[in-house]
Amino acid sequence: MNFTQFSQSRKSTRGFQDKPVPKELVDEIINTAKWAPTSYNTQTWHIHAVAGEVLDKIREGNTNNTLAGKPHVRDFPYKEDYEGGHRKNQVDVAIQLFEAMGIERDDKEKRMDWMLRGFRQFDAPVSLVLTYDKYLEPAAITQFGLGSLAYGIVLAAWERGIGCVINGQGIMQSDVVREHAKIPDDQNIMICIAMGYPDESFAANHVRSTRAENDSFVKYHGF
Repeated sequence: MNFTQFSQSRKSTRGFQDKPVPKELVDEIINTAKWAPTSYNTQTWHIHAVAGEVLDKIREGNTNNTLAGKPHVRDFPYKEDYEGGHRKNQVDVAIQLFEAMGIERDDKEKRMDWMLRGFRQFDAPVSLVLTYDKYLEPAAITQFGLGSLAYGIVLAAWERGIGCVINGQGIMQSDVVREHAKIPDDQNIMICIAMGYPDESFAANHVRSTRAENDSFVKYHGF
């Protein structure tokens, strides 16, 4: 398979088998992904891989805090509300997922359960928490590098039959993640990636989000 076919085959996985992912396989995925481009080869990233009891404690803390109404806590400024075409893209994939899962618009119980799955990191057996050193703030170029690394991770995992979803909800209670993953105070948590063997019987795993046509976001100059 060429890269175009491979990259277009990738999709987010939101339902996982109850099957551990060996540490050696996780390390192999990271070893491939670490060749992602990074500004001046600075490699300004850290990865905290969590599984087992540690991940279960993060799930529990995230869920309890969310149900208690504790506000979201992130380690860097983040715009929660999208507008225009960005908001439409967000809504469109939500509609796809809810239709696949049979979640009606007025079904508050199922909608709440779906939201909590995100805070539970979709019950995946592994979560990679990506962080960077606080001294790098303002960290836009560093965050760009972590984005490159994240994409490398999901592609390297997909090549090996491991599904991933880049998951912002899983670190919205950053103090919980920091405590159980033993993340040092001098690092900021950026994002986490839930990963595991896909459960093909989980309806949402068959959803493929769409992409806009190039002419809606690309401008050519001098061609």
